[in-house]
Amino acid sequence: MCGIVGYVGPKAAPTIVFDGLKKLEYRGYDSAGIASINGTLELRRAEGKLFNLANKLHESPLVGQTAIGHTRWATHGAPIERNAHPHADERHHVAVVQNGIVENFIDLRTKLQAQGHVFVSDTDTEVITHLIDQGLLDGHTLLEACRLAFAQLKGAHAIAVVSQSAPDTIIAVRIGNAGGVIVGLGEEENYLASDIPAILEHTQRMVYLEDREMAVIMPKSVTYQTLAGQTVSKTAVTIGWDPVSAAKGPYRHFMQKEIYEQPQSIQNTLRGRVDFLKNKIEFEALSLTHEEAKNIRRIIIVACGTSAYAGLVGKFVIEQLARVSVQVDYASEFRYRDPLVDEQTIILAITQSGETVDTLAAMEEGKKKGAKLWSIVNVQGSMAHRISDGSILMRSGPEIGVASTKAFTTTITDLVMLGVYLGQLRGTLSPEKQVEMIKALAHLPELAGEVLAEGYNDYDHIANLYHQYTDFLYLGRGSNYPIALEGALKLKEISYIHAEGYPAGEMKHGPIALIDDKLPVVCIATQDHVYDKMISQIEQVRARNGLVISLINEGDDAVADKSDHVIRIPKVHPFTTPIISVIPLQLLAYHIAVWRGADVDQPRNLAKSVTVE
Repeated sequence: MCGIVGYVGPKAAPTIVFDGLKKLEYRGYDSAGIASINGTLELRRAEGKLFNLANKLHESPLVGQTAIGHTRWATHGAPIERNAHPHADERHHVAVVQNGIVENFIDLRTKLQAQGHVFVSDTDTEVITHLIDQGLLDGHTLLEACRLAFAQLKGAHAIAVVSQSAPDTIIAVRIGNAGGVIVGLGEEENYLASDIPAILEHTQRMVYLEDREMAVIMPKSVTYQTLAGQTVSKTAVTIGWDPVSAAKGPYRHFMQKEIYEQPQSIQNTLRGRVDFLKNKIEFEALSLTHEEAKNIRRIIIVACGTSAYAGLVGKFVIEQLARVSVQVDYASEFRYRDPLVDEQTIILAITQSGETVDTLAAMEEGKKKGAKLWSIVNVQGSMAHRISDGSILMRSGPEIGVASTKAFTTTITDLVMLGVYLGQLRGTLSPEKQVEMIKALAHLPELAGEVLAEGYNDYDHIANLYHQYTDFLYLGRGSNYPIALEGALKLKEISYIHAEGYPAGEMKHGPIALIDDKLPVVCIATQDHVYDKMISQIEQVRARNGLVISLINEGDDAVADKSDHVIRIPKVHPFTTPIISVIPLQLLAYHIAVWRGADVDQPRNLAKSVTVE
């Protein structure tokens, strides 16, 4: 949810940047700042909302014709002024804003400190400023110093840099999928933003940076190159003034856009909750003592549709990590069966909108019986958020497409974090397991970006072959069983094809009767503890001439040889595999729906928030 804005040209850069940051407030943030060059580099930063930064700018105005700004969700370090972006080096020659996580920042920080660099923040971002400054001290140009610095960073990043050494220049880079990097083209002025609304009032001509591309932005020119220094030719896209079209950017549908936003939305939900130095999880609005955590006898997850399937994944994770019983109930049924609930029960509601009527009714029923209410919601201030005793915000950003995508993966990410959090407090996680889980979470945004990379899987080809089929069967085991349910739900929601998700071990108890050469069967066969069992199910489908589309890990030739088509994902930690394995199923459903000419964003009879029973 972090926002980046930049401007270089003849106008008052700090004013333009501040106005752009205001247009990105919907993304959520806990601090903000601006760096401007006017002979010297100056910074103004403030914790909290933009009005705090506005007060600082009123008391001590910034001037200049080159500026960058940032709204930040804390990852490393508390959301206080000294940790707010932009960050500068000790010589005050370089300022940097960044979206992303420097996964190797501890090693880089140690090396830089040995070279004499002094750190004043707790952030990972500050290492970037010192790396660039070291390049300048070594005699490199700003562009070369940036390239050398960026090459040392691990993880996914969107970065913007200004420096006294090149006062009319902004250098921007996109590495992986840490959010958008958009260059706005003007007349003898140019702009930079992480999202279109920040700069749309100034220009309709936009250029989108791809992975490992850099932009050198000056008032009268913008040049593009790869991190390796090769020149890149880019074509500007003209964005219409219609707000809906503008918000879609280069994407055909909101659902497509939101699928591709998942690396950033996953990163957003990790921010400020994963402590990479202490290898622990902390939630800002869900604080428990060790005793309170140990007294939890049962967690009942109440949710509907996609959220219920996320809850089923959460059941697998929380029970294994925290060793507490988890039950998943459809919220629409919960209150009608006089559920057994007491003071040692947690009712955990999952709702993207926070206004789903059945989920709110289930929460009310739980509260009436003495349970503590928790929620995982995307809309701060929604009813579910307000009535909860504790909450976890998804931080997915606006999800316009009716079929949920990024809210689903952020919810599962939150549930994995919740499992680690409860495991810490209940003493069920060893220090080694905590480190393992923190590392798994840290890699999630990068892995999501890898799956979404152009050409990674040919969904369009498979969709072309299968879009006229009338029935699909999805099979999965363990925590991938809910992903089979979700994959089937996505297909039926947006393409209107009948699809059914099933636990693979139950196939022979009914669905096997349906299998013939007219039934595509999507088999989620990642290399986990039930991998051999899934191979057995695939063999049973093949024996009945079923059409096998297998979702597999990279390099798995054994299942590939038994499949008509394969969709690949990288090898992922078992507890985070569902987060990555669902993304290709979202894309498969999307491409099939497009081939069928369906209304992807607003499928018939469905609403984004179900507020009637």
